[in-house]
Amino acid sequence: MKCLGCKSMIVSFLVVFLFASIFPFGKASAAQDPLNIEADAAILVDAKTGRILYQKNIDTVLGIASMTKMMTEYLLLEAIKEKRVKWDQQYTPSDYVYRLSQDRDLSNVPLRKDGKYTVHELYEAMAIYSANAATVAIAEIVAGSEENFVKMMNEKAKKLGLKGYKFVNATGLSNKDLQGFHPGGTNEHEENVMSARAVATLAYHLLKEYPQVLETASISKKTFREGTDDQIKMENWNWMLPGLVYSYEGVDGLKTGYTDFAGYCFTGTAERNGVRFITVVMNAKSGGKSTIEARFEQTRKLLDYGFSNYSLKEIYPAGYKLKGKSTLPVVKGKEKSVVIATKKPLSLVVKNGEEKNYQPVYVIDKKKLTSDGELTAPVKKGEKVGYMTIKYAGENNYGYLSPEMENNAKVDLVTTKSVEKANWFVLTMRGIGGLFGDVWTSVVKMVKGWF
Repeated sequence: MKCLGCKSMIVSFLVVFLFASIFPFGKASAAQDPLNIEADAAILVDAKTGRILYQKNIDTVLGIASMTKMMTEYLLLEAIKEKRVKWDQQYTPSDYVYRLSQDRDLSNVPLRKDGKYTVHELYEAMAIYSANAATVAIAEIVAGSEENFVKMMNEKAKKLGLKGYKFVNATGLSNKDLQGFHPGGTNEHEENVMSARAVATLAYHLLKEYPQVLETASISKKTFREGTDDQIKMENWNWMLPGLVYSYEGVDGLKTGYTDFAGYCFTGTAERNGVRFITVVMNAKSGGKSTIEARFEQTRKLLDYGFSNYSLKEIYPAGYKLKGKSTLPVVKGKEKSVVIATKKPLSLVVKNGEEKNYQPVYVIDKKKLTSDGELTAPVKKGEKVGYMTIKYAGENNYGYLSPEMENNAKVDLVTTKSVEKANWFVLTMRGIGGLFGDVWTSVVKMVKGWF
């Protein structure tokens, strides 16, 4: 009996030891979060391609507070581009905007009830100082009312392919702080929410489609209505900008946020040596405590990791030819094939030392080919026949913010020379040659059959 007991204990010990070696409990959290980012969610993205370089809970839907204003900025810049709104357009505050602007417990520039303000003044107050009443004013200018604007926000989010979001107001304030003026169709207990992936995707589109947003987002300090009785100093809440307390080289945007519901949040962006990153931290903490500085400390970790470990590299040069796939057959041409190569270099932000983990993949446009997989002469030099992309074979392949962004990591494949169409005599002789070739092949097969 004692012997059987010993065997049972030994077997149990071996099972526990084996399980522990396969699932190392003490190391699991470190492996999941090598940067030790203290935030409910965080993400680091290559701003050019949308490729994710670090992620933590990026699809969890959380409060976003004033990061909401990036969507307000997007819709305003779109309206400016489409000439539905002009920068010098005048606005007189509605009763709601006036009353909201007087609440200095919120981020605001006080507005006069009978004052006149340009769209550009209000935009700067929103983008630099996160002024909430100025933001509602912009919503009214663009859509007639904040209620209509909120509908536009949600429609645009859907169009941009965002996943995990809900907009209930233009500012990011808690609806309960809007003095009973929360937009119709929402209730006073609702909050704006998004996932870190959705926030980063919005920032990606904002920077790509309206890069001029950085001209204002990068302003550290400015005086609203300077030289008037209403002047007020505006210091950017993004303390990582040059000259501010958490200054970080290359940072030039983008938007902070805070409410009791969302905690301290920040969508940052920085550029060095041709590489731009987008970062998002949501409900950031430092040493387990929620502080205004925490969002910048955690963002610094992300940016330090990005700039220390990644750089822009030319993976494949212009004129690159993939061995074994560098030609396409041509029918009805003076030549029977044509060489294809990359039109431009393929440059990507890659982790240092990982260049060899990227393998080229040719994707030929089937619309260019016959049913037999051939190009039809005449073929022009430089004619696009497809594209080359890359396949990553390394570790921690987090993919892209959205599947279609994979198209950002590709270059066109083109023909390296022209192939003229063969004349009728050459085509006829080829046909005759092909006929005799088929006959001769049949005769050979038949003779072999006799033996």
